[in-house]
Amino acid sequence: MTTPSHVPVLLDRVVALVAPPLQRLGLGRPPILVDATVGLGGHAEAVLTRCPQAHVIGVDRDNHALEQSRRRLQPFETRVTLVHAVYDEIGRVLADLGHSSVDGVLFDLGVSSMQIDIRERGFSYAEDAPLDMRMDDTTGLTAADVLNTYPVQELVRILRSYGEERFARRIAEAIVRQREREPFLRSARLVELVRDAIPAPARRTGGNPAKRSFQALRIEVNDELAVLRRALPAAIAAIGVGGRVVAMSYHSLEDRLVKHAFLEQSRSDLPPDLPFVPEGHEPQLRLVTRGAEKASPREIEMNPRAASVRLRAVERVRTSTGAVA
Repeated sequence: MTTPSHVPVLLDRVVALVAPPLQRLGLGRPPILVDATVGLGGHAEAVLTRCPQAHVIGVDRDNHALEQSRRRLQPFETRVTLVHAVYDEIGRVLADLGHSSVDGVLFDLGVSSMQIDIRERGFSYAEDAPLDMRMDDTTGLTAADVLNTYPVQELVRILRSYGEERFARRIAEAIVRQREREPFLRSARLVELVRDAIPAPARRTGGNPAKRSFQALRIEVNDELAVLRRALPAAIAAIGVGGRVVAMSYHSLEDRLVKHAFLEQSRSDLPPDLPFVPEGHEPQLRLVTRGAEKASPREIEMNPRAASVRLRAVERVRTSTGAVA
């Protein structure tokens, strides 16, 4: 198995955003950050280094990632709790650990560098590998199961909705025809099928034509958008006054969900033409970032995986009962 590499995206900016609530004193406990997608632990390591009072609860559905994080974060072992869970289970994780609230939640969404770099996981369209794509490879359907069992209309839905693939029907019909002769087991065959199914002019632009299909399959296999829809309100509910939620997205479907969740609770529930907002009707959150922040050209040059990142952050300014920071 190949060795994963890991260059955390927007590392300094992420730490700057989560640090203020993690540097507060007088809480009666260490400030707590939930790294909801701890991966290989790069962001967690930087937070623990620069916020010496903080405790990090690292959550990941990938046991291989947790093992890598455990080794990386060993110097901070008394300030780290690692949990095998999906990130929409934040509420249960905190309840099990006896925490009523935390000071920050960090999401680094999408597929991790480790999952891409380890060929055997089947996430990359650049190398031939088994069609797995499960972030937790101990449970659930694989990408091969989806390709070999889903009816054509479901394949069309996945490719169109999750991959924003213009030629979804052509690809789905080709998959169904070919699987009748031989089931799909490896990625190279799928890459070839997608390339052949897409008209030649469309193949000449936009990079590898299989990129969108692989994204769609990965999202379906891991139920990523449904998990994120549940995770965002759970994260917002988990932070106390002054706490922050920071989210990094890598495609428009994720970013749209993050944007909506953050905006929904950073607006007043009153008509916009009122001359003032009565006490208790102020928004629960304030936007910390103006829109979605992107990586600089310099960072993208050093770390090409940062090219598509969109970063958003919010801070809780009052609870639902009206307590103001």
